[in-house]
Amino acid sequence: MLAASAATACLAVIPHALAQDLQTPQATIGAPDAPVPTSDEQIGFSADALEYDSNTEIVTASGNVQLLRQGNRLRADTVVWNRTTGQVEARGNVSATDPEGNIAYGDRFQVTDTLKDGTVENMLLVLQSGGRLAAVQGVRVNGVYTLHKAAYTGCSVEDSDGCPKEPTWQIKAVKVVYDPVAARVRYRNASVEVFGLPLIPLPGFSHPVGGTGGTGLLVPNLRYDRNNGIEVALPYYIKLAPNRDLTITPHIYSKTLPMLEANFRHRWDRGAYQITGYATHARRIDASSSLPTATGPVGSERDFRGYLDASGAMQLTPEWSVNGSLRVASDRTFLRRYDISRDDRLRSTLGAQRIGENSYFSIAGWAVQTLRLGDSQGQTPIALPVIDYRLRLLDPLLGGRIQLQANSLAITRTHGEDTQRAFAAFEWNLRKLTGMGQEVNFTTYLRGDVYHSSDNDLNSIARYAGDPGWQARGIAAAAIDVRWPFMGEAFGGVQRIAPRVQIVAAPKLANLSVPNEDARAIDLEDSNLFALNRFAGYDRFEDSTRITYGLEYSLSLPGFSLESVVGQSYRLNNRESILPDGTGLSDRMSDIVGRTTVRFRDFVSLIHRFRLDKDGLAVRRNEIDATVGSRKTYAMVGYLRLNRNAAPGLEDLQDREELRFGGRVQFARFWSVFGSTVVNLTDRKEDPLSASDGYEPVRHRLGVAYEDDCLTLGLTWRRDYLAAGDARKGNSFQLRLAFRNIGI
Repeated sequence: MLAASAATACLAVIPHALAQDLQTPQATIGAPDAPVPTSDEQIGFSADALEYDSNTEIVTASGNVQLLRQGNRLRADTVVWNRTTGQVEARGNVSATDPEGNIAYGDRFQVTDTLKDGTVENMLLVLQSGGRLAAVQGVRVNGVYTLHKAAYTGCSVEDSDGCPKEPTWQIKAVKVVYDPVAARVRYRNASVEVFGLPLIPLPGFSHPVGGTGGTGLLVPNLRYDRNNGIEVALPYYIKLAPNRDLTITPHIYSKTLPMLEANFRHRWDRGAYQITGYATHARRIDASSSLPTATGPVGSERDFRGYLDASGAMQLTPEWSVNGSLRVASDRTFLRRYDISRDDRLRSTLGAQRIGENSYFSIAGWAVQTLRLGDSQGQTPIALPVIDYRLRLLDPLLGGRIQLQANSLAITRTHGEDTQRAFAAFEWNLRKLTGMGQEVNFTTYLRGDVYHSSDNDLNSIARYAGDPGWQARGIAAAAIDVRWPFMGEAFGGVQRIAPRVQIVAAPKLANLSVPNEDARAIDLEDSNLFALNRFAGYDRFEDSTRITYGLEYSLSLPGFSLESVVGQSYRLNNRESILPDGTGLSDRMSDIVGRTTVRFRDFVSLIHRFRLDKDGLAVRRNEIDATVGSRKTYAMVGYLRLNRNAAPGLEDLQDREELRFGGRVQFARFWSVFGSTVVNLTDRKEDPLSASDGYEPVRHRLGVAYEDDCLTLGLTWRRDYLAAGDARKGNSFQLRLAFRNIGI
């Protein structure tokens, strides 16, 4: 119905539409715009010729006629005005523009002399806010358009060559009413056509136009999985105000009871927040139970199940801001069972910050809900408060910069070790450039710590527990870091070679006497090779005198870049290290680490990180992330192998091997196929606690998608291979359909 007639410049022939086609008529070169009237009772007028019959009181204007009154503009080849009846008839290349900017085209217009009301045959209405309406007949009364046997689309009606084409989707209806003031289109007996095929009946449907949005039903979401069967989600959007809205989504399942989802959003001049909630009354089981019975799985019972996710931030002044988040689930498998999230921990936070030109202050608190099967919630920490203050100053004596820091932390567990910590730190940095081009950085670091801990025996890892009661610790370190870059032309580009040497001196510390809460994950890599402290947190400080050396290399060519770094460190003192085996730092000579980054235009991106054993050059870490292709067609490969040979029982030091692959192929202008997979390649040789046999798929995904200027359509298949309680492994299918330019 909304198709355009065939254009002589196009090879394809498209059937003529029942209503006025959606191709905007070519505007003729006309006379200058009609003069703007000085009052609403006057009519601005211009034309090439004018005839007046005094007997019949009929005025006939011809040739590029323009009429303007009360913000309404009429253009036509010929206009006949009956002064007695007030009727105006326009013929030939007729267009009428209302005060809102909507333009109506038609073969023949009959309007009143106010230009507000009238009737149009074969009408095309181009909305100022986007979208088009076409109808066999259209009537405008008091600014409201009523169209009969009409259709609406927000899609383009021309292809890339400018030839007419069928819109991807359109809404056909017996009657359509458009109110420009309310910015809403209402339909009677409507249906949606996609690619010319009737898809969704809409007996009483309405939607807003433009980008302001409005209350109404959104496109349903269809899905199938083994856990819940067929799922139909019917979102209903409620616009409460220009800055507030609410979306209520019932989820109907074929295998379990329905679930209700609600999302509230509010934005104002100083911030915004959102609240999302899920609620149902369904059967749940213990995470370790999976055997079905006649009445359901073992140990299952009907109970409330749900999830709450809220977050927000507010800017109080240019310096002060507050933010927070709340994430909590009724049980450990709810998010996976209903495919809401794959997170295995939920963190809730609350904090306030002040950021000045040379200062930073933060006070915060957070709590964590573990969703990991087998983890104890009683061992999960609650941090309140976490206070951090930093002040940056210029050194008036030697130059450089000084940073002062004060930090305090209190961690509580319902069934575990409790820790309180406070420290004050001083750091001085000076950067100098020598006459030979060396870049020299001097660093001095001083810190005093006070700790108090209790229930230390409840810590499952002894080396992290520390001694109970009050403990104090002093930290001192000094470092000199020298980088000597050599630059010059090479291979038609610029090459840079920069040897780098760092010397760090620090006395022995009583590290193991204080608890370790925030410095448990450590691994030598290129990002911390030259760090003053290669532990990630504050509770452990690397108390060694060492020399670190490395080489940085880069090559920049037109459309190509190569960056690489490699390095190693050697501990000058022979005292025992607190760094555990497997980190690459436990012996006096460290492992060799490096990173290489290669980029070729926007087509190739490759990042490779490695760690080689210092003795036999065995590969302890091998990580590759590569992307090849364009934005439309590409392949991504990720590979990780950690062969640390670490002692068992230490967090984040287990060996692992994993392969990730993803890709997309666009096989037509708007069509593409995509897929991804994650495979666990870990075996018992790498991790004795792993149940994997060396090739264990984690998740596969494969789909096909269509996306143009006004429609997104996709069908995705996914298979999960890992089960957790009532979140069983199996296949799932999802149909995604989104109409653009429809205002909701």
